[in-house]
Amino acid sequence: MTTPKQKTKAAPTPRATARKQPLANARVVLLAGGNPQIAKADGDAPVQAYIAAMPGWKRDVGQRLDALIVRTVPSVQKAVKWNSPFYGVAGQGWFLSFHVFTHYVKVTFFRGAALRPLPPGESKQPDVRYLDIREGELDEAQMTSWVREAAALPGWAP
Repeated sequence: MTTPKQKTKAAPTPRATARKQPLANARVVLLAGGNPQIAKADGDAPVQAYIAAMPGWKRDVGQRLDALIVRTVPSVQKAVKWNSPFYGVAGQGWFLSFHVFTHYVKVTFFRGAALRPLPPGESKQPDVRYLDIREGELDEAQMTSWVREAAALPGWAP
């Protein structure tokens, strides 16, 4: 009497395993458009790791945005979520995040529709507004005003 062959799961190849478990000292992976892949975590350290991994001129934009936000909202809370730095106020939620794309850094104001003047980028979400920052285009005075306004509003909580 013969028995049917049992299906066995093939052992993963070393190459497949290496992709799933990156080495501790491995370089940060850049996703589509050059966006750094950073694990979700709360605090300044993961945000600084994200900024350090931003490619080219975008790193300077990230450093300037981070410094501007900290200067404007000294008690700001930070985290990396969904491969983007998030900034918020304790007890109020997140007011801003940014994300790297090929030709710009996209800043998301979660309650941007309440800001004056309105940030230029529209969203499918009625409260959200965007600002695309291209090389050499960061208006620090306007950004400071928007950050101050956004931090005073109730934020977004996922």
